[in-house]
Amino acid sequence: MYGLKTESSFDASHFLTDYHGKCENLHGHRWRVVAYLEVPRLQTEGTCKDMVVDFGDFKAALRGLTESLDHRFLIEEGSLAPETLACLEREGFVLHSFPFRTTAENLAKWFFDGLVGQGLPVAQVEVYETPSNCAFYRGDA
Repeated sequence: MYGLKTESSFDASHFLTDYHGKCENLHGHRWRVVAYLEVPRLQTEGTCKDMVVDFGDFKAALRGLTESLDHRFLIEEGSLAPETLACLEREGFVLHSFPFRTTAENLAKWFFDGLVGQGLPVAQVEVYETPSNCAFYRGDA
């Protein structure tokens, strides 16, 4: 197998709904996202001959996803009362709502799916909440 790896990061806040511990409170992270591509054979024609994909395209795809979350408040849909959401938006907070709990595991899958949706041969995505703790999502073999 041939592979590429790139990474990007973003700053965002979140909290975990129905969790009993420190993470039930609003807090932030410098999230680090590491993505891996894998193919059995390199491309054989054109400008990407003998490559997995163009590194520039890969980096841009991941950065586009991380930039869409940078300096956002990541929330699970339905986790805050409509009045609270309206108040936050009125105060100028920028929210990004997800249909899932905003765990590193779920975010790893969200990034994986986002890269696959751009046509990239994604093998795995890691999402670090801290420099030494990460969750990952790996595609089906």
